[in-house]
Amino acid sequence: MQGELKFSIEKIYIDGDLELEKLYGEQIPVIHIDGEHHDFWRVDPERFKSSLEKHRQRQ
Repeated sequence: MQGELKFSIEKIYIDGDLELEKLYGEQIPVIHIDGEHHDFWRVDPERFKSSLEKHRQRQ
């Protein structure tokens, strides 16, 4: 779990996975929130926090 937002991170390496390499290529790192694409390359902390909060409200 990470800080006040209480989320966990799962790292998935795409090297050697042809499907993931084709899908994401040079966009790594890619961020998904519960399987939904959120962002890639850089993480904007405020945008990430906002997206987590919105996702939790939909649950």
